[in-house]
Amino acid sequence: MINEQDIRNAHILIVDDLQINVLLLKDMLTEADYKHIDSTMDPFAVVELHRANKYDLILLDLQMPAMDGFEVMKQLKKIAANDYLPILVITAQPDHKLRALTAGAKDFIAKPFDIIEVNTRIRNMLEVRLLYKELDNYNQQLEKTVRERTAELRDSEARYRSLIELASDWYWEQDEKGNFTRTFGPVQQMLGIENGSLNSASDDASLIGWNEVQRKELQAKITARQPFLDFIFSRINDDGSQQQYQVSGEPIFNQSARFIGYRGFGVELTTSPIVTEMGR
Repeated sequence: MINEQDIRNAHILIVDDLQINVLLLKDMLTEADYKHIDSTMDPFAVVELHRANKYDLILLDLQMPAMDGFEVMKQLKKIAANDYLPILVITAQPDHKLRALTAGAKDFIAKPFDIIEVNTRIRNMLEVRLLYKELDNYNQQLEKTVRERTAELRDSEARYRSLIELASDWYWEQDEKGNFTRTFGPVQQMLGIENGSLNSASDDASLIGWNEVQRKELQAKITARQPFLDFIFSRINDDGSQQQYQVSGEPIFNQSARFIGYRGFGVELTTSPIVTEMGR
C-alpha cells in the first residue's frame, strides 16, 4: 500500500519557461515536504530528463515559446507508449483543459495558483501514479514467477520422462474413448496396434492373439475408471511365441471432474515360445 512517505519521496519535474513560476511551484512543493524536485525552463530537455529519471509527476506549462506543452506531451508519448504519463498541465486558459486531457494530461492546475488546489491535485495524482507503479511492479513479478514456475514444470516433466524411460519400456496416454493420444517409446509398434487401443472392444484384426480373458478384465477396469497396477497383458504371435506386458495406469480427470482418459507405463516381459504336447 502507498504510505505518506512514499508520496513525499516521489520524483517531480517542473516545466515552465518563466522562472518566477518555477520558483513559486518549488516553494509550494518544498513547503509541503516533497523531497525530490527537479525543474527546467527548456521544453526540449523534458523528454531526455524523463527518460533518465522516470518522474512520478511532471508539472507542465502549456504556453511556452518554441515548443508548447502539447508538443512536449506528443514527444513524451513516443517514449512511453504503453506507460502511464503522469502529466499535470498548468494553464491560464480554460479552453485548453479539454484539449490537454485529450492530448494525454491526467489533470490540470489553473493560473493563478491556488495553494490548496495545487497541493490537492498533486497529491491525488501522485497517489494514482504510485499505485500504478506498484501494480506494474506486481505484474512484472507475477510474470517472472510464472516464467520460473513454467521452467520448473518443464524440468520436472523432463526428469519424469527420464525416470519413465529408465523404469519402463513405454509411457502412454489415452483419451476417454481409449485412443492413444500421447506415447513415449514404441508403444503401438510393440503392441501391434496401429490405430486402436489396449481396451478396444472392436473386431480389428490387430487384436487377434490377445488373451481374451485379460483383455476383458482390463477393459472392465478402464470402463469402471479404476486404476490398475502391474497388470499382466499377453498375446500369442503368428509364429506361436508369446509376448507378455506388465502395465499400470490411472484415470485422468479435468478440473471439472470429467473423465478424459488414462495414462500409464509398461514394460515388455520375456518373450517365449508356446510349448505344445506334440513338442515335448
